[in-house]
Amino acid sequence: MLNFKDSTLQQLIVHHVGNKSDEEGIKTSKSETKVDDDIKTLLNRYFLKPFKPDTFYQFDHSSDISLNEIYSYASSIFNDPDSLYLQSIHIAKHLYDCSTHPMIKSGELYVCFFEECIIEDEICDAIGIFKSENKETYLKVYPDKGDYAIEKQEGININKLDKGCLIFNTEKEDGYKVAIIDATNTKGDEAQYWKDDFLNLKPCENTFYHTKNYINLCKEFVEDTFSEAAKVDQLEIINNSVEYFNSNDQFNIREFEEKVMQAPEIISSFEEYKEQYAEEKKVPVFDEFDISAPAVKHSKKGIRSVIKLDKNFHVYVHGNSDKIQKGYDEKSQQHFYTLFFNEES
Repeated sequence: MLNFKDSTLQQLIVHHVGNKSDEEGIKTSKSETKVDDDIKTLLNRYFLKPFKPDTFYQFDHSSDISLNEIYSYASSIFNDPDSLYLQSIHIAKHLYDCSTHPMIKSGELYVCFFEECIIEDEICDAIGIFKSENKETYLKVYPDKGDYAIEKQEGININKLDKGCLIFNTEKEDGYKVAIIDATNTKGDEAQYWKDDFLNLKPCENTFYHTKNYINLCKEFVEDTFSEAAKVDQLEIINNSVEYFNSNDQFNIREFEEKVMQAPEIISSFEEYKEQYAEEKKVPVFDEFDISAPAVKHSKKGIRSVIKLDKNFHVYVHGNSDKIQKGYDEKSQQHFYTLFFNEES
């Protein structure tokens, strides 16, 4: 749970970070940026509203967590909030060093210090690191000598945060608890630099992570294992898995396989696929864990129990796959489904 109702923006530093491959450089502020209460309210909305209580991350490093640059700078700020300006310079330089892909846009970097943030019922301070990369065009209409004048202005849409990171002052020994935003729509290298190169994060292995990971495993299993001809069987396993996660507080692999996979040959195929999945994705797959209700709700948004038939029909399958049968008509040379039901509503 994230709650920013009583959060206050205590300090703000703004720099401009360019693209290193284009040698655009860095433009640093000389001091802390002072803003009035009205602007603080808008900035709180701009910086904090996009963050949802979904997946949390923690800082990572191949050898020693203290060698993670942002982890180190954040630790210094939490130890001495007055060092925010000095550390923000280090953060800007590190971001510049990571901005080497030619598609990475230059933009303003905001380094902030917040108080009174609530994360999972714990009140703590937080460091915010944000970057605005995209400008929008606005029209300013104002009175001018008895008439009205219109000017074009470039500005930031406070409802569209491009990139963000909140570092909460909790679980320091594990790499802090971190939430991120990245609105990049591409899947190329430029989309990885914020999370992987600049921040170097890995997911927190909590109940949300394990639940979401297992639902994704089931979804990919049926998509990769069952052919399109067995669409009904695909949807039956997906529906069974969603029902299992909805109905239970704890996950148990044996119980899950018996209720969801059911057939011994499918269970065997799933066990083999699970091992490959864990190795290829480099993620832990546990046989027992507490189920996270928010993760189930989040993952259900990406699951569609629907069979699309050309551009004419959509058949939604929510269960009882034995009530739907697929066939082929030799005369028309077309496939068909037969549906059995008791009532029509």
